[in-house]
Amino acid sequence: MRNDYDIIVVGAGHAGCEAASAAARLGSHTLLITIDMNKIAQMSCNPAVGGIAKGQIVREIDALGGQMGIVTDRSSIQFRMLNRSKGPAMWSPRSQSDRQQFILQWRQILENTPNLHIWQDSVDEFIIEGGVVKGVKTALGMTFKAQAVVLTAGTFLNGLMHVGKVQTPGGRVAEPPARGITEQLASLGLVTGRMKTGTPPRLDERTIDFSQCIRQDGEQDFHHFSYLPGISSTLPQRPCWIVHTNEQVHEVLRQGLPQSPLYNGQITSIGPRYCPSIETKIVTFADKTSHQLFIEPEGATTHEMYLNGFSSSLPWDIQIEALRHIPALRDVHAFRPGYAIEYDYFDPTQLYHTLESKLVKNLFLAGQVNGTTGYEEAAGQGLIAGINAHQNITGGKPFTLARNEAYIGVLIDDLVTCGVDEPYRMFTSRAEHRILLRQDDADMRLTAKGYELGLATRERYDLMRTKRDQMESLTAFCRDYTVKTAIINPVLEANGMQPLTQGQRLHDLLLRPQLNMAMLADALPEFMQRVGEIGAERRDEIIEATEIAIKYRGYIERETLIADRVARLDNVTLKGKFDYSQIHQISTEARQKLQTIDPETIGQASRIPGVSPSDINILLVLLGR
Repeated sequence: MRNDYDIIVVGAGHAGCEAASAAARLGSHTLLITIDMNKIAQMSCNPAVGGIAKGQIVREIDALGGQMGIVTDRSSIQFRMLNRSKGPAMWSPRSQSDRQQFILQWRQILENTPNLHIWQDSVDEFIIEGGVVKGVKTALGMTFKAQAVVLTAGTFLNGLMHVGKVQTPGGRVAEPPARGITEQLASLGLVTGRMKTGTPPRLDERTIDFSQCIRQDGEQDFHHFSYLPGISSTLPQRPCWIVHTNEQVHEVLRQGLPQSPLYNGQITSIGPRYCPSIETKIVTFADKTSHQLFIEPEGATTHEMYLNGFSSSLPWDIQIEALRHIPALRDVHAFRPGYAIEYDYFDPTQLYHTLESKLVKNLFLAGQVNGTTGYEEAAGQGLIAGINAHQNITGGKPFTLARNEAYIGVLIDDLVTCGVDEPYRMFTSRAEHRILLRQDDADMRLTAKGYELGLATRERYDLMRTKRDQMESLTAFCRDYTVKTAIINPVLEANGMQPLTQGQRLHDLLLRPQLNMAMLADALPEFMQRVGEIGAERRDEIIEATEIAIKYRGYIERETLIADRVARLDNVTLKGKFDYSQIHQISTEARQKLQTIDPETIGQASRIPGVSPSDINILLVLLGR
């Protein structure tokens, strides 16, 4: 039994799986420790991956050489591209997954990854010597040594579940909490806090009247998460369903509020603003007479359904009584009630952008222990933490992503610069350069970086280069090809557009929002022939990416200039140059925040809440800039 590793990853949730996979594939002998090997990468809440901005994170993980996109595609039972009515910067892929298949796919990957071992146990204590982590001790009495440790404990740190007055210690239903870690790290100076999240009841589909629901089918086109060809699901595709609450439901919930842990003082920690419980909805939005709920399948063959939008910690009988006032659920049977869970997290401003602790060398934190919520945010952090744990112990350069390079970069910069006062969730609105961070071009942005690291394979890199070459060739064809009025005017008139008085380049025609390549293809044989030269497997993907690049070129170029200007501030190093407590020309709040966070650059300092532009100007003057 080996007990000496390069890297130990504590916890096999979405962050831990990506961290362990990345570290091992980069060449570090890695140990992944989890309480239950049968629940690796468990989807603790909704059985879905992606969504607004989250889908972009998954595509970035895949572009860098991570695994979440592959696992999602292989376990998918419904795929949709959200926000299609908006611009491509807002398009966000989302997939319903078979919960059990998701676990099995991840376990197959991990068990077949060279350099990676798995141990079923829980970690009680870190071995820390001279401010450097040296390994872990477990509940079974094992001692494992390592040069770096990645903590990805999710909601397990002193986890406490609530269903009405009933309180059960645990990190997830039927799973024990992790104790001792918070207390040990707090004794070393790490600032901790408590957060709360929740999950809805799970329903038996055989007791649901689907004739009273609105059916929502998936999309059957070329979109998916992984940029690798041939990655797809063989599982039966299933619909989701929409129902709505009503005043009778709300009245039952209002009567039950005195028994809600959220409102009777039993829970005092911070809950997620953007995924509120049903109790919070009826209180915060008291004027609303109805709320939309989604009934989502948990798998391809199971009868278990997830009631998205009805997260609750009310007593189980109140939850069921309220649900039965929804026509489709009047006879519903629940497999289990919804519950709330409280858990410990660590202030992420105590981390570098590599996710290494500032107080304990070679200790990395990723996922919900950093105050985030969501599988995708956790997986993105896990990937970066696993990469940097390997880089640290092998003498490699720190690997970080800028805000104009990836949503993962926005996520981590927000965490380490601004901290959190509620569970952090990614949105497209958080990314000031979101036109540059689209889901269609994550491979163009990141695959070369992943390949240089040694994480993205040569196959990925070659696929990216081929795609780029084909996009450039197709764009050049559109610039050179002139469309004659006799050919194009019937198409324009059929779609309610003004006919042309003279020929126009195809490139310029495509700038019209009403036109796209698919509409023009049938009328332009030469264009059809050019498109036919692209391999069938990736043709639609390349056409869509090229069309987006053509239509939004002006916006993209302008945003690139802005991003480059802002990035200059991130090239001005601050760390170690000032004792901020002695700079009395800046505000008191700025002194306190700068002293606490100790930003790496002027750019990071400018994003700290409470540090004003005038404070930044003073720092620049003091730097001689």
